[in-house]
Amino acid sequence: MLRVEELEAVLPAITPWRVAAGRSVDWAALETALGTALPSDFRSLAEAYPVLVVDDFLMVSSPTPGAEALWGSAGREDEILQDLYEMGDTEGYVPFPQPGGLISWAASNSGGTFYWRTGAADPDAWPVVVRGDNGDWSEFPVGAVEFLAGVYGRTIDVPGMPRGFPSDDPKVLGLSDRID
Repeated sequence: MLRVEELEAVLPAITPWRVAAGRSVDWAALETALGTALPSDFRSLAEAYPVLVVDDFLMVSSPTPGAEALWGSAGREDEILQDLYEMGDTEGYVPFPQPGGLISWAASNSGGTFYWRTGAADPDAWPVVVRGDNGDWSEFPVGAVEFLAGVYGRTIDVPGMPRGFPSDDPKVLGLSDRID
């Protein structure tokens, strides 16, 4: 598993959004609501950063402190994935909480979704699965942080993404943790 600092090295535009003291996500509440633990690289990313939007295209989800159960329940109730599954448009992938089911952790503004394929006892072994906006499915044997570092470091190519992804000079916006 790559560390968050390795992602920061290839995508330095995220660093202004780092929360120095950490975000204090209640992982026990989130994982109780979701029904599973999550990969350690994602936990590190979510502790360091709020929701990130890269190039006004890719939104990396992050649980909001104080609203962890909402993030967890959303992972169990992915209606879009459920609809795709019921239509037979998932190439054998299944929604979580089915064994080996998918949990979303990022999405693109063009309709692509980024998942983990659960199933391994150790969440750190879960691969990343991408459903591109054109309906293509691709699987990558890496975690979320390594996947992002590979995409923005240009060592991972994601089929089904629009031309110009990733951009040559990605801009990043961090979204507030406020839950008014």
